[in-house]
Amino acid sequence: MLEEYLIEYCSPTLASLKPANLFNYQFASHEELDGQLAEWNRKLSDKGVSITVLRRSEKSALVYVYRPSRLRRELERSDVHEFLRGCGYSRCDVTHALECLRSHIALSDGFPHEIGVFLGYPLDDVKAFICNGGRNCKCVGCWKVYCNEKEAVQTFARFKKCSSIYSKLWNGGRSVRQLTVAV
Repeated sequence: MLEEYLIEYCSPTLASLKPANLFNYQFASHEELDGQLAEWNRKLSDKGVSITVLRRSEKSALVYVYRPSRLRRELERSDVHEFLRGCGYSRCDVTHALECLRSHIALSDGFPHEIGVFLGYPLDDVKAFICNGGRNCKCVGCWKVYCNEKEAVQTFARFKKCSSIYSKLWNGGRSVRQLTVAV
């Protein structure tokens, strides 16, 4: 059920600690998936959260849960805009950037490295990951850290605590909608 995945993988986004999260979701039919996505977009849109699919196969989808306003602010940063232009993004408005990301994912065996920007990872860590081929990082948590290890470790702890609290509250009867912070 999509609701469980939202709690397990997206609590920091629902809590507005992070602009986006991503997870792989198994489904029975495309109609079922489309219905669930439409339902959750209706339930969460007034809270400032959107859900879309970045890649779809016969029985699974790469689901991207994001806060459009937070993502827009990130994409409007001049350093991020310049970086994404170097990755082939001609425009950095949310709609166009997500379409370009979908295209890059479709053409890639794994993930295009710029996806880190779309998940709120520090740009310097995204760039260092690319330069180092994923090696030589200082530590690993939600992402590979190359630059500000102390701050990243604190961020990872905040995300982990948020996920734990959200899971406990959800298991105690709170709904995803109730747990989603309106921004």
